[in-house]
Amino acid sequence: MKTANTEQTKVRTVMTRDEVQEQVRQFRHEGYADDRIFVLTHDKTRTKRLAERTDAEEIGVAEQGLGTSIANMFRSTGDGLRAKMRSLGVAKEEAERLESAMDRDAIVVIAWGGREYEDDDFDREVYFYPYVFPMHNQPPYK
Repeated sequence: MKTANTEQTKVRTVMTRDEVQEQVRQFRHEGYADDRIFVLTHDKTRTKRLAERTDAEEIGVAEQGLGTSIANMFRSTGDGLRAKMRSLGVAKEEAERLESAMDRDAIVVIAWGGREYEDDDFDREVYFYPYVFPMHNQPPYK
C-alpha cells in the first residue's frame, strides 16, 4: 500500500458509480482509512446508495459536528451540502463550485484529512482533482 499524506484532504469530482468505486480504491491505496472516505451527491438517496455500493461513507455527525448536523435539518439541500464540505475544510467558494457541479449530477468523493473546521475556517491545503466543469469561464479546480 502506497503511503500518502493522509492528513491532507483530497476532493475528486466524478460522474459515475464506477468512477466513485475507482476513486475510493485509490484513496484506500494511498492509505486513507475507510471511515475518512466520503461520497456526496445532490440527492440523499443516491448518496446513500453510492456509499453502500462503493464502501464509502456519508458525512455524518462525527465529521460535521452536532451543531452543523442539527442546522442541516433546517437548511436547503444545497446549503446542507456546502456546510458538510465546509466542516471537512473545503473553502466556501470551492464548496459552492462543487455544489454547483452536483446540481449537474456530479458526484464528489472526499478523502478527509481528519481535522474538523468551523465557521469561516478552512483548509488551505485541500487538493482538488481536476474535472471538466467549465463554470462561467473560470479556471478548473486547483
